[in-house]
Amino acid sequence: MKEFGPKERKMPVDEKKAPHRSLESLTEKEKWDSMSNARRAQYIWDYYKLPIAVGLILLYMIGYTVYRHVTHKDTVLYTALINVSVGSDLEAQLGEGFLADQGVDTSKNTLSLYTGWYLTDDEMNEYHEYTYATRMKVLAALDSEQLDVVLMNREAFDAFAQNGYLYNIEELLQETDPALYEKLKDAVVSNMEILEDNAEDMVFDSTLEYVSETTEYPMAIDLSEAGMIRDAGFEDTVYFGIVGNTPRRDTAVAYLRYLFAF
Repeated sequence: MKEFGPKERKMPVDEKKAPHRSLESLTEKEKWDSMSNARRAQYIWDYYKLPIAVGLILLYMIGYTVYRHVTHKDTVLYTALINVSVGSDLEAQLGEGFLADQGVDTSKNTLSLYTGWYLTDDEMNEYHEYTYATRMKVLAALDSEQLDVVLMNREAFDAFAQNGYLYNIEELLQETDPALYEKLKDAVVSNMEILEDNAEDMVFDSTLEYVSETTEYPMAIDLSEAGMIRDAGFEDTVYFGIVGNTPRRDTAVAYLRYLFAF
């Protein structure tokens, strides 16, 4: 008699499931194929995070180097305003205005104009708190030859003069631009450089009398008759000085000529 009920279905050989295999027995390709996308990402990070991090750092350094090379500008002059505050219009004249006047390609060159520098021994002066920071900036700029021209009031002029930071402006102009010297010789201002003194000794012995060895020579130009400075209406005289160790003295002289519009 024919039996009724479910019959066992014979599966073709190719439909039969492969026998279970342990993870250790799978090849690397088989392991990779069996992973989800998230698991693959985690696998890559777990095993290759160090070389990935190193690669990203190297990529950043290469990109930054290329960027700096493409955007780099040569500084034609470093100018500092010390104890001198200017408005945005005059600041532009002292910076971009000079470059335009000289026909300098501003896509490849720039002028560094230091502002907000103050030197004063007057503790009641509102800017006295900036004096120490400014001294450090001045020393760093001098040491790296990144300070060429200084526009300053009398107190700052005295400080630069006493430390011997300024060129003999008379000798420099006579050597580089005699015609400009002839036009400005009445505006030349001398000051005193301290060659040696006993100021440090007096710190430890207040009974000592101050003694110093000094020299005096022409160090600056009075800018009272320089057009853009005169028109700015400064209450105090502004002085122009060229730093003694500048490697850009010809450009510094050109800057002085520009200020007087010669």
